[in-house]
Parts: sequence; C-alpha cells; structure tokens
Amino acid sequence: MGITSDIKDSLLNKKQSILIPTSYEEQRILNSKRCTQEGVRAGTKAAVVAGIATAVPTLIAVRKVPWAKASLNYTAQALIISGASIAAYFITADKTILECARKNSREQYDNLKK
Repeated sequence: MGITSDIKDSLLNKKQSILIPTSYEEQRILNSKRCTQEGVRAGTKAAVVAGIATAVPTLIAVRKVPWAKASLNYTAQALIISGASIAAYFITADKTILECARKNSREQYDNLKK
C-alpha cells in the first residue's frame, strides 16, 4: 500500500509536467511572477519606511511621556512598531500586485483589439 514511486515523482516534480504550456500561458506565468516580485519589493520598502516612522516617535514617547513610560513595556513597543510595518507591507504589496495585474489586463485587451 501507499503511494507508488511514479505518482510520488510526479507530485514532487511539478515543474516537469506532462502538459506543455502554450506561449500565452507562459507569458501569463511570467507576468504573474513579475507582478509578485514588484509587490514584494514595494511592500518591503514601505515596511522599512513605516517601521522607522513608527519606531522613532514610539521610542521617544516611551522616554519622555510619563503615561507611555509607565504603560508601554518592550512587548508593547515591539507590537506598535511591527504592527505598522506589517500593515504597510501587505497594503502596499496588494496595491502593487493589483495595479500590475490591471496593467497586464489592459495590455492583453489592447493586443486583442489589434
């Protein structure tokens, strides 16, 4: 019983598919990879900026403001900074990927019209 070696090899080697993709499918795959890479790059930049933009005021407030000094321990400070960074990353990456996909859709539509 169990999985035969042929099935196991085919499941592990998905890149070596039996089906040969058309040039249109290959182009769509390349476009989606490019869009994803652009999204990751833009999201990372936004996360770094947001992390710095929230770290500086948070750390200053913890040193100077009496309420923050008493209430915000190290964990709270880390959550404030990382929360802003994570939100900036995902929002920016999502917007960038959607914008790139929209651009690709327009290009495909324009190519069909010609």
